[in-house]
Amino acid sequence: MTIPETPPGRALDTGARGGRRHLRDVLGTFATGIVVLTAGRTEPRGMTANSFTSVSLDPPLVLVCVARTAALHDLVLTEKGFAVSVLSADQEPVARRFADRARPRGAREFEAVETAPGVHTGAPLLPGALAWLECRLTAVHDGGDHSIMLGAVLAADRSAQESALLYHGGGFRRLAPARLDA
Repeated sequence: MTIPETPPGRALDTGARGGRRHLRDVLGTFATGIVVLTAGRTEPRGMTANSFTSVSLDPPLVLVCVARTAALHDLVLTEKGFAVSVLSADQEPVARRFADRARPRGAREFEAVETAPGVHTGAPLLPGALAWLECRLTAVHDGGDHSIMLGAVLAADRSAQESALLYHGGGFRRLAPARLDA
């Protein structure tokens, strides 16, 4: 394979080989974990995301990228906080629900999913997740059609479960824990 050179300072021409779809396919080769991002105490919202990462352990910071058009976007800004549930391998139906743009909104958005309110944010947390975090919004940066939201971790914990739900190549995948006897 020959890697084409892009001169420094020159933008990637996504129109050359299929445009946006091609770029999405290229970026889809990077396997990511899946989270459900939630916010709101009285009328919560949620969305499936794979743009989540740790930023710093000291101070404890994470970031999420949220489309400016997402129903959750303005709620995170208003609430000044959010919660993250890192999905386990058996939570694909939950991931699909919160990725479905046609799902019910408002209180009905969570009626088919078990939740518990976060102590610090009041945002719904999903039992059965691999891990969860509650965060205070500390900064918002421009990220094109998304906002890059930085959160200070207020609380975090993890379950004993180890099988993760991943997104790779345009689809959900499961990652089982490594066998120690192999």
